[in-house]
Amino acid sequence: AFAMALTLFVANAADPSPLQDFCVGVSDTHTALFVNGFFCKNPKDVTANDFLYKGFDTVGDTNNRLRSKAVMVNATRFPALNTLGLSMARIDYEVGGLNPPHLHPRASEMLT
Repeated sequence: AFAMALTLFVANAADPSPLQDFCVGVSDTHTALFVNGFFCKNPKDVTANDFLYKGFDTVGDTNNRLRSKAVMVNATRFPALNTLGLSMARIDYEVGGLNPPHLHPRASEMLT
């Protein structure tokens, strides 16, 4: 009876499995599917260039209080990240530079 009572208080929490492997976000609402807050490009129209981001090539200005500069990229700036639960960031540090504590609810961050 005790074991049965414990099973009543078990809770599972998870995101549903994605319906597709990728969902390149687009603003064209006529030729796309709506998934996760963005419209998805038709997979037949996706190319390798959709997965290429060229915004991490510039050194950030670290002349500030934290002596660091982070360039953040999410699905808004890099549509290929849509539905992946991932953000990307380039962080430049001076000697003694800091990356302040922060969190990413329901997501991960990849640093470059």
